[in-house]
Amino acid sequence: MIFFRRFIFPAVYGLIIYFTVRLLHDTEIGERFWRREVAQNAFEMGCSIITGYVGVYMFERLFKYFDKKWPLQFCYQNMVRELLILVVCNLALVNLILTPMAAFTDDGLSWGDLADICMIPTLYAIVYYGIARSRTYMMAYVDNRVLLEKVTNDHLQTELKFLKAQYHPHFLFNALNTIYFQMDEDVQGAKTSIEKFSELLRYQLYDQQQQVPVLNELEYLQGFIDLQKIRSSDRLQLTVNFDAALNGQLVYPLLFLPFVENAFKFVGGDYVMYISASLLDDEILFKVENSVPDFKTPAAKAGGIGLENLKRRLDLLYPGKYSLHAALESDTFIAELKLKYE
Repeated sequence: MIFFRRFIFPAVYGLIIYFTVRLLHDTEIGERFWRREVAQNAFEMGCSIITGYVGVYMFERLFKYFDKKWPLQFCYQNMVRELLILVVCNLALVNLILTPMAAFTDDGLSWGDLADICMIPTLYAIVYYGIARSRTYMMAYVDNRVLLEKVTNDHLQTELKFLKAQYHPHFLFNALNTIYFQMDEDVQGAKTSIEKFSELLRYQLYDQQQQVPVLNELEYLQGFIDLQKIRSSDRLQLTVNFDAALNGQLVYPLLFLPFVENAFKFVGGDYVMYISASLLDDEILFKVENSVPDFKTPAAKAGGIGLENLKRRLDLLYPGKYSLHAALESDTFIAELKLKYE
């Protein structure tokens, strides 16, 4: 293919120009060029082949100049500017080679000959430009799209890491605070809490980058709930119900944690809390309900910054594949998330 493009195609290109010019010229004057002397036809074909080689070489050099001179992006200004330069250079070439050729053959150079020599090679040059540059512009478009996707993906990954990092300080503070007060009353219980805490921290540190089976996520939540129960009021009436059908379905980690954190942070009133996860066709339903005190803080009404970060993470990880509901209904805060799992 490379050999044909470099060595065969320019000659074919030049001959196409020649036969088109001859066809129009001979049709106009009623002549048959194959009846002319062989030497005369050979001379004209030779000049046309030379024009083809020089023209194709010139076009390729111009394309490299265009790519270096102007940014490679599809816009009409670039196309018009490149076409004007290419047409001017092509006219200079054909008038340098083909016009003298016509002057020394047949009955000399006529206005019809000059019009054919200028117009036909120009039309073919425009066609050549369209075919050659469309491929280049298409490749540039694909490269730009790939680069844009990479930049967008890098940006989203950075934002996801930032959002996930915001969970850690809150989690660390709560866990350490729990263990601190437990040390005064129950040393053995504090040791158990430290073991649970280390398991939770290990999960957060090493299971962040890819989807995990939902069973892993629920086990993590159960450990987190056990740790939070230690520092909770004795009045807490907690019910946890995880569907046994939830096992190998894949989800991104730490999406359910903000619900549970929020519930333990703002539970009050009757101190009733209900946490559940269930499987509904191709969706996972995670729901948390907690009673709130009569005096409701603005943070409790809004759901806290944890739920705001969660919504942003869901927008990035599950665009159009989730539904989130969080609202205060009477004296109970209800948060519900539906995810389409893989």
